[in-house]
Amino acid sequence: MEIRSTEIKDLPLVMEIYDYARAFMRATGNTTQWIDGYPSEVLIRQEIEEGHSFVCADEQGVISGTFCFILGDDPTYQHIYEGAWLNDEPYGVVHRLATNGTRKGVAAACLDWCFQRMPNVRVDTHRDNKVMQHILEKHGFQRCGIIYVKDGTERIAYQKIRTMVVRE
Repeated sequence: MEIRSTEIKDLPLVMEIYDYARAFMRATGNTTQWIDGYPSEVLIRQEIEEGHSFVCADEQGVISGTFCFILGDDPTYQHIYEGAWLNDEPYGVVHRLATNGTRKGVAAACLDWCFQRMPNVRVDTHRDNKVMQHILEKHGFQRCGIIYVKDGTERIAYQKIRTMVVRE
């Protein structure tokens, strides 16, 4: 699988992936995350223009996943409750990871790609998003605590860091 920057021409397909993801979340018991058309086309277009939106495509170029990856501080991560971040080093943030359900391993490929670019990655997800929690924990992310997003709702915060091996 190949990860590449999202292009404006990909926008309709990316929005279809988010439509599928919203329906999947509802079907798996996550009825309150990504409501009211979130993420909007306006938001995704802005992320494309800023270079933060990416897609995951197969060998034939067929897109099956999308996500936002930003290097740098996320204001919603300044305060963490019921726990602590693993470190205070520079980090990357993954937001709005979604697939269209047509291929296995897409979420893992996206997370691995991010970790290859920044060995300190933070992610948050909704308490009801059991699928994402499972994916994150399966791929070495540690549950660090609770953060609150702009609308005041709670999210479970995760972090994965590359640990240094000290040789004697």
